[in-house]
Formats: sequence, structure tokens, C-alpha cells
Amino acid sequence: MSTDLRDKVAIVTGGASGLGRATALALAEAGAVVVVADVDETGGRAVAEEVGGHFVATDVADFDANHAMVDFAVERAGGVDLAYLNAGVSSGVGVVDGFDLERYRKVMGINLDGVVFGTHAVVPALRERGGGAIVATASLAGLTGLPMDPVYTANKHAVVGLARSLGPALEGEGIRFNAVCPGFAESQIIAGMREDLIEAGFPIIPAQDVAAAVLTLFTGDMSGECWFVQAGREPAPFGFRGIPGPRV
Repeated sequence: MSTDLRDKVAIVTGGASGLGRATALALAEAGAVVVVADVDETGGRAVAEEVGGHFVATDVADFDANHAMVDFAVERAGGVDLAYLNAGVSSGVGVVDGFDLERYRKVMGINLDGVVFGTHAVVPALRERGGGAIVATASLAGLTGLPMDPVYTANKHAVVGLARSLGPALEGEGIRFNAVCPGFAESQIIAGMREDLIEAGFPIIPAQDVAAAVLTLFTGDMSGECWFVQAGREPAPFGFRGIPGPRV
């Protein structure tokens, strides 16, 4: 599979650190022009300089900011071919106990609205280029239950559902939509529990391994797939079982 992305323009949200930074570096190494989008201007500008690309300050939870991000990419780089909708945060919000409405809205805004708004904004630009690809960051928590963070689990399940639905819906236009579902990977999300995870025996997945899976999804021909990334395993599409059909 070729990873030559010369003449391609890629947007990476949450690109200032973690999975976003690693993927921005991998995209640039493959020849793409990278537009780094993040609320962290200092970190985002540093990554944009590192990859020889562009930076745009973006709050992905803001509908208009997503459209401004895409407009910026079109104006500065000439168009958009690839979008990695990666920005995300852990929730720290309970549903029964410890519920915080403001925090809940913020987390849903970043983790789910950021993917929905980003997709809405970028698809017209991909159509202008005759097609392209979108990869959204979900999580293993989007494929199974995570009792320690049910709100995060819920919005990552939503991203998985979005990928499985939009993949087939957009494929006819030459636009592929997939999700990457890593386990505990090196990122800001696990920063506060990193040592606890290691002590409990959970291996931390290098961000570069997730970035490699994202590039596979960008350069392949799959759509509507949700690829797990787990320590010690080759990334692969998760095999969803079919739902039971009706009985006559």
C-alpha cells in the first residue's frame, strides 16, 4: 500500500500534541501539506512549524469555527483532501453520581460535536477535490463498555456509529469515512492516570502506532470501518456481529 501523499492537503484537529501531533508528523513525512488545528495556539504553532505546515486556532465544539478551519485550509493550502478529526478529552463526569452539566456539555461538544461539525464543514471541500478521506478518533471505549467513564464511552460509541453510517453513505462520492479505535495510547487524555495504568499492567500504546493506523485508513480503499489499535497486535477492522433479523 502506497503512503505517498504528495500534493494532498490534510487537516488534523487536536494536532498540538499526542495522537494529533504524531499523525501530523507522519502525514508530513508522507508528503502531505498539514493544517494543524487546536485550541492550544503555542503547541499548535510549534507542530505546524515542525511539519512545515499551517496552524489555525480552532475550538472544534464551535460550529462556525469548524467552517473557518476548512476555509483557512482552502485559502492557505488550496483545498482539502484528508481530515483527521481527532480532538478529544476524557470526561471525568459521572451519570448518577458526580454529574456536572457544564463539564458534560463541554465533553460532548469536543468529542462528538467536534466530529459531526468537522465532517459537515469538510465534506464540501472534499467534494471540490473529487473525493477524499476522513478519519475520526474513537476509542476501544467505543467498542466496549468502560465503567470508569460512561460519558466518554457514550460519545466514543457515537463516533463509531457515525463512521459505520457515514462510510457507506459517502462512499459513492469518493469520500471515505473511517474511525480509529486505540486502547490506552500516549496522549493528554491518559496523562493523569498514566502511572496507574502502567502499575495495573496496561501497556501504553505509542502515539506513532496510532498515527500509522490513521495513515493506513487514509491510503487504503476501506470505508465505514472502525480499526482497533491495541498493544502487541496489528491494527485491523473490528468485526461487528450482525444484529438479529426479524422472525417471520
